[in-house]
Amino acid sequence: MSSPLVFIDGDQGTAGLQIHERLRGRTDLTLMTLPATERKDVRRRAEAINACDIAILCLPDRAAREAVGAIVNPAVRVIDASSAHRTQADWTYGFPEMTPGQAERIATARRVTNPGCYPTGAIGLLRPLLDAGLVPENHPVSIHAVSGYSGRGRAGVEEHEGPGAVGAPSFQVYGLELAHKHTPEIQRYAGLARRPIFVPAYGSFRQGIVLTVPLDVRMLAPHADAAALHACLARHYAAAAHVHVLPLHQPGDLKHLDPQALNGTDDMRLSVFSNMEQGHVLLSAVFDNLGKGAAGAAVQNLNLMLAQ
Repeated sequence: MSSPLVFIDGDQGTAGLQIHERLRGRTDLTLMTLPATERKDVRRRAEAINACDIAILCLPDRAAREAVGAIVNPAVRVIDASSAHRTQADWTYGFPEMTPGQAERIATARRVTNPGCYPTGAIGLLRPLLDAGLVPENHPVSIHAVSGYSGRGRAGVEEHEGPGAVGAPSFQVYGLELAHKHTPEIQRYAGLARRPIFVPAYGSFRQGIVLTVPLDVRMLAPHADAAALHACLARHYAAAAHVHVLPLHQPGDLKHLDPQALNGTDDMRLSVFSNMEQGHVLLSAVFDNLGKGAAGAAVQNLNLMLAQ
């Protein structure tokens, strides 16, 4: 029996290169990419995607939609790493740890949409708490996140590592129109009734993310203190291989969060901080935007799909 044929469409970007690197030495699958001379050949790309068992799309949104539209072979399964299909009901959301049974849904799905890097952290923190009724679905949520510049793709890497890198900014907050494309995804899969306020930023480091969600316990369910929030997250992820909940932090026992702490891994680390005198709780997620936030998540989903 031949090994499954996996086609990476768009293996030249930051996520695509990482996925290719992770898969190229594997013996349980056959990896296919197109040479540089054929990457923009519509006919050749359509032939390739219809000949594979699973296609991994590492493309801009428009190109991802075109690639899916070119599929005529009903046996082809897709993992889309773009944001083109993330809020579409007929696509399975590729966050295996999000809810019980999600890994099984991914394993049998024909169309899987890989989560965005920022939504991975936000949904990972919020969805279990909303499902448990600790955070109301109409809570006015605000989210702040800082990512490495590779989150901008090749443009970000070129700005910081290319010939003109001397003038690259050390830190920049963006998305000031409060309309970041990841916000609808966060709202949908976190289970929020109202759109959260999301403020992203880039730092002058290549990869890694720190994402934080501040909460005022006086606006939560009556029993939702820091211990209850932490216990809920710890229960939800108790058996997860790639999501880890640190012990509940006491005031002063951790001085900072390092966005690069999990670089090179496919793990995500969740924490709960509190100042109960003021009624304040801070939820945090640390992970590699190219690991659990992109390539690692795609490979995790691929492994689930190959197991079927």
